Amino acid sequence: MTSTNTPIIQLSNVGKSYGNISALRDVSLTVRQGEVTCILGDNGAGKSTLISIIAGLISHDQGTYAVDGAPMHFTSPRQALDLGISAVYQTLALVPLLSVWRNFYLGSEIRKGSGIFKRLDVKTMQQTAEREVERMGINIPDLEQPVGTLSGGQRQVVAIARAVHFGARVLILDEPTAALGVTQSGLVLRYIATAAREQGIGVIFITHNPHHAYMVGDHFMVLSRGEVELDTPRADLSLEDLMFHMAGGAGLNALQHELHRGEPTTAGQAA
Repeated sequence: MTSTNTPIIQLSNVGKSYGNISALRDVSLTVRQGEVTCILGDNGAGKSTLISIIAGLISHDQGTYAVDGAPMHFTSPRQALDLGISAVYQTLALVPLLSVWRNFYLGSEIRKGSGIFKRLDVKTMQQTAEREVERMGINIPDLEQPVGTLSGGQRQVVAIARAVHFGARVLILDEPTAALGVTQSGLVLRYIATAAREQGIGVIFITHNPHHAYMVGDHFMVLSRGEVELDTPRADLSLEDLMFHMAGGAGLNALQHELHRGEPTTAGQAA
């Protein structure tokens, strides 16, 4: 995938502590235009803390967070959004009973007229929503249908298209394939690649699934207990290596050695 030399986001030795509990330690991360950066890890690895810092939900208390080379210390998600950093969480922030186009503009409705004649510009919003969804390669015949009637993959794409339309330069996707079947996961993965390759967006893809990550990723980071277990580009990593680190890496080898310690050897069994 195409990339530029200047990072949109650069984290250097970032950490976050809650009292005596260190949730994140010495994490360095670079996000560039047109690249998919995959962040993997088990529950409690620190993924949620990391993306919360990037999206402005919480502030880091160690290290440096820079956007376009300028140091930042966000105190609200609005500050991150204003710089084009947008997060799509598992909940998607969609209202199931509202139409597709109403969800697309939820909280950012276009109005026309003035005074007592001010009203929603329904036609413009419908046309724009249709164009942006089609731009992502998905066909929804009726944008008046409730968004809750769409498949899980289609809802994910609507949320992604909405974030891109409203100026996302960095798109954080929190476990977008976690609750989807094989077909719908493939749909979402295709649009993750589309967002990066064709629209030049830096994508941060959070997932438990190394197979999904390896299909679309350009760079991979595995977190374990708040620390970086692996940080490497795709060219230096095989799927097997990624699965090994995701499964526990050196800790898994130590456990295997411990479980098999004391087992009789083949020669001993034969005797």
